[in-house]
Amino acid sequence: MKKGRELLVGSYRRLHQNTIHSSPTHFHQTMSHSDPPNRYSYSPSLHWNPQLHQYFLNAYGADHFSRISAALTRPSRYSCIRVNTLRSGADAVIEKLRPLVSNVSVAVQSEFEDGESNPLKECLEDASAPFSKCKIPGLDYVVFVWGSGPHRIGYGEAPPKEVIVSRKCAEAVLRGAQVYVPGVMACSAHVEKGDTVAVSVAVEQQGADGGWGIPMTRGTVLQGSETDAYYFERNGLYIGQGTAMLSRAGMFRVSEGVGVDMKDRVYDLHSFHNLLEGEIFLQNLPSIIAAHALDPQRGERILDMCAAPGGKTTAIAILMKDEGEIVATDRSHNKVLDIQKLAAEMGLSCIKTFKLDALKSVCRRDDIDTFTDPCCNNAKNDVTNQVFDSPNLEVEIVSPIVTEGKDEKTNGRVYVSKADARKNMRRARNGPGRNQSVGGRVDRSKGFPPDSFDRVLLDAPCSALGLRPRLFAGEDTIESLRNHAKYQRRMFDQAVQLVRPGGVIVYSTCTINPGENEALVRYALDKYKYLSLAPQHPRIGGPGLVGSCEFADGYVEEWLRPGEEELVQRFDPSSPLDTIGFFISKFLVGSKDT
Repeated sequence: MKKGRELLVGSYRRLHQNTIHSSPTHFHQTMSHSDPPNRYSYSPSLHWNPQLHQYFLNAYGADHFSRISAALTRPSRYSCIRVNTLRSGADAVIEKLRPLVSNVSVAVQSEFEDGESNPLKECLEDASAPFSKCKIPGLDYVVFVWGSGPHRIGYGEAPPKEVIVSRKCAEAVLRGAQVYVPGVMACSAHVEKGDTVAVSVAVEQQGADGGWGIPMTRGTVLQGSETDAYYFERNGLYIGQGTAMLSRAGMFRVSEGVGVDMKDRVYDLHSFHNLLEGEIFLQNLPSIIAAHALDPQRGERILDMCAAPGGKTTAIAILMKDEGEIVATDRSHNKVLDIQKLAAEMGLSCIKTFKLDALKSVCRRDDIDTFTDPCCNNAKNDVTNQVFDSPNLEVEIVSPIVTEGKDEKTNGRVYVSKADARKNMRRARNGPGRNQSVGGRVDRSKGFPPDSFDRVLLDAPCSALGLRPRLFAGEDTIESLRNHAKYQRRMFDQAVQLVRPGGVIVYSTCTINPGENEALVRYALDKYKYLSLAPQHPRIGGPGLVGSCEFADGYVEEWLRPGEEELVQRFDPSSPLDTIGFFISKFLVGSKDT
């Protein structure tokens, strides 16, 4: 295997010297059981499938991948806000947020930091200020809200009362959320409302059958002894402390609401839930740059193939000054509704939403002959699409699920069985399932004719191995990542057909896996000779990986060739920019006749 180049220019931080273990059965026992002072700390390690771990070691090198793996367990220490410039400006938003955002000292350096500063904070007049406008040319409408961490939390001398939360709940808390009731897994006995509790996380473990899960029943009582569930496994996995908003019994009796109000956090970040809706959108910086890389122009027709939840769609619309046409598709009914809702909140009228599987984005030949463009026929240009007499357009209307209501025969009360109550609890925790729509009308498309768009954004579904914070990666395998790559190539094939000659395709992912990034670029350039990589603006990410990888079964995964690495952007989570892991490539479409 040829080793890829280092990804970002500059030096790298390493907050924790974590060991990346090859064995998937080795868990977060990074400290001695007889060392109580270190028990109540946050020092996680990601544990990878052994074959996948070796693949990443060969791609990045042992030291670099160790830094990446450690960085993935931490959140970015700032929030990135994209301002809706059609309604407001960065300065106005900052003034509105000042009284709403609690003060967090961003000047105090954690004892874990090595002193290397984030270049996004350079040239700030006040380094302790929680707000700053982005200095990257063209991104002055982006506001950074700075947080801090990691912090050492004082849990007191006596063993504290405790709450164990699910891994997904913990990842949200590390990003600034509260502990909501559905995420609580276990609780100390005799916890009452108002008590101070230490919050730790239960990370999935591998069972004897090879499957992953949490061998703990929700509602488990913690006695504060070594016989407690996950007693040793949660060493070094304490994310802070807070105030219990309910008694122990209440936390497992109700289905929603805040269970613990977090007061002292390992990472102190701001929450922007329901703040300035329609004026701002919380979005990762690389996602904003992906919209800029597309370089949308007023009046163009643009396709966002996997658009939910609509962050990049609305970013593109704002860059176009809401002039033109953006077709946003997703195969999920509920996700299409999410796009509609966000577009409506932001007052955008150029976005048309459709339920459509990305693998079926190009309409069949027999449909092209009678095709009526469902977007262009919409004279009202509303966010919620109209109904058309088109063979390529159907309307899907799904009634919302009714979980409670009144019944005259029971004096206005409805009996809810225990089974239904459990189902409702699972829905509150996990969200609606595929067949459980929240209600609303969605237009279904049968696809679009070839060469019918000026630009296409394919932010492809991926392994998401660049998202942070991440506390679990055990289920990902070489095979699962290869399956992602196969799916992405099929979607890219659709995108190529839909872009007119002279148009642009931007392909992006939120994963560190070169098989879904550089390998896709290699596939595209080798298969479609009329495609070429194009420079991107702005460019703050690093170069891509050059080389290839040969697997045990003889399959060779080709990456970039020398000279191509500077034409893509790779965002390294371990770099001083402190972003998620992300990848952006931009293709120019030449004449398809050659």
